[in-house]
Order: sequence, then structure tokens, then C-alpha cells
Amino acid sequence: MTQSVDHIAMEAASAAADKKAKDIVVLDIHDLTPVADYFVICSANSGTQVEAVARAVTDKLESLGVRCRGMEGMDEARWVLMDFGDVVVHVFRPEEREFYHLERLWGDARQIPFEMAQ
Repeated sequence: MTQSVDHIAMEAASAAADKKAKDIVVLDIHDLTPVADYFVICSANSGTQVEAVARAVTDKLESLGVRCRGMEGMDEARWVLMDFGDVVVHVFRPEEREFYHLERLWGDARQIPFEMAQ
């Protein structure tokens, strides 16, 4: 079963929310770069939580048939980048997120509303 790219991005955001990730942002970057269609960006408060969020996102997307093509940063668990092809997920510790500020770097991207379940 093929999933739409926007659905995959939202499922990644939802999996991050399930592990209590904070400040989840979904950016539509398909008009800005050939690298990917969406960035999912979130914060986690500790290395352990960064790892848990990354595992949850990977498990969720793989259950939908979307394979993780590459992952960087799990050793230090300060900024984990997961490449799912059209969707790239970034899980940051707050200080790294503030330093790199991808939302500002990709300021021309359209932000897709993501509401965490109550």
C-alpha cells in the first residue's frame, strides 16, 4: 500500500509526539530543493529521549512500508537526522535546535499545521 508523502510526514510527526517530542514542525520544502519534499523537525530533552523519538519514527514509518535510507547522529544523540527519501526527520536537543535553527534557514518553506493529540 503506497502512502502519500504528506501522510508519511504527518505520521512521522505523530510518532515523535507519541514519545513526547516538543515543538514539532512540518515544513513543505518541495518547491525549494530537490533533496526532499518535507522536513519534520522536533526537540527532545535528553539523549535518551532523542533516541526514543528516532526509534519511534523509524518503527512507525517502516510499519507503513517506508524504509529509512540513512540515519546520522545516534551515537551522540544531540541531533539525529533520518532520511526517508521524500521526508527527512530531524530530532534535536533544544540547544542544537536553537543553534542550527532550521526553521529560519528554510524560512521560505510552507509550514504545515501539526496538532498533537490531546
